[in-house]
Parts: sequence; C-alpha cells; structure tokens
Amino acid sequence: MLDSVRRCFSTERVFYTSHAKHEMLVEEYGTITDSEVFEVIQEGEIIEGYPDDEPYPSILVLGKTIQGRNIHVVCAYSEVDQLAIVITVYEPDPSRWINGRIRR
Repeated sequence: MLDSVRRCFSTERVFYTSHAKHEMLVEEYGTITDSEVFEVIQEGEIIEGYPDDEPYPSILVLGKTIQGRNIHVVCAYSEVDQLAIVITVYEPDPSRWINGRIRR
C-alpha cells in the first residue's frame, strides 16, 4: 500500500482530512507542513497496518524529516479513486512511543 500512497503523493492525488490539517497546525512540538508530510511518505516506513479500517484500509507511517523530526502519518488508499487520504499527522510523544516506533 505504501507504494500506491507514494505514487499518489508524487502525482498530487492526495486528500487531507480536516482533522489532519487541524492536527498539523496545532501540533504540540510545532506546526507540520505539507512538505514534511511528503518527506515522511517518500522516505518513511510502515510501522502499523490497519487492514480492517473503513471505508479504506490504512497504515501508520513513521519518517524523519530533513530537519530530523520524527513524524507519524496515518493514511488510507482508495484503489477505486487512486487517491491517498491523510487521516492524521503528528509528532509522536516520547512518553507514549519509544523512538517513535514502538508503543509504550
């Protein structure tokens, strides 16, 4: 699924939910930009999968930005629409995540 999501980002077939945009703006550790989300998707890795999510399966991607920031992006992929849907974006809280990768 990550390859499909990456293709969507490369061809600008991405939809950000209002929740994702809000979280990016009010992120506790500083605003997250669209370009940072792009970096995470292009260079990141899937750390959790949610195949039973509705209406589309989704994934949790962890990536590091050029500035060295760990960011999580939860996104889904609509095969019918060939569209990546960004559900939420946040910087993982160290009190809840070990190295941004493993839940405490």
